[in-house]
Amino acid sequence: MDEHRLGLEPIVGRVWAERGKAPTVPVQHRSQGLCLYAFACPQTDEGQYWLLPSVNTETFQAVLERFAVSTGAGKTREIILVLDGAGWHTTRHLRCPDGVTLTFLPPYSPELQPVERLWQLTDAPLENRHFETLAHPQETLATQCRWLEGQWSRVKTSTDFHW
Repeated sequence: MDEHRLGLEPIVGRVWAERGKAPTVPVQHRSQGLCLYAFACPQTDEGQYWLLPSVNTETFQAVLERFAVSTGAGKTREIILVLDGAGWHTTRHLRCPDGVTLTFLPPYSPELQPVERLWQLTDAPLENRHFETLAHPQETLATQCRWLEGQWSRVKTSTDFHW
């Protein structure tokens, strides 16, 4: 599980350009954004995306509770979530739902987090695009996440690695 911040801040990606000419992408730096929460289990092809306006302890608590209910976590099913050490993951104010155990990665080790590799898939339709309002990237991202929910073989290829 991990979070990814997106929105009106441009995502610049590679593009083809005529030899000798630099490609241009219209951008207007703005910080208004969204937070994408992603859960993935490479072994079972299960996963979820949650698109919300912020990332903090209260929002993470709500997502964690809904995740536990939607996956059937509880007395008969235990889910271990691998997380980074973000403040809203490690605060003592966070109450972990029944059936969910949090396990933390070492500091500064995003390469160990399988979900980090999903961001290239979620960001693809947003690259090199300019959006006037937050509604447009939100709609584009929601469409991409719905599509990815049906593409778990692709997601598994990105997230299932030996460690």
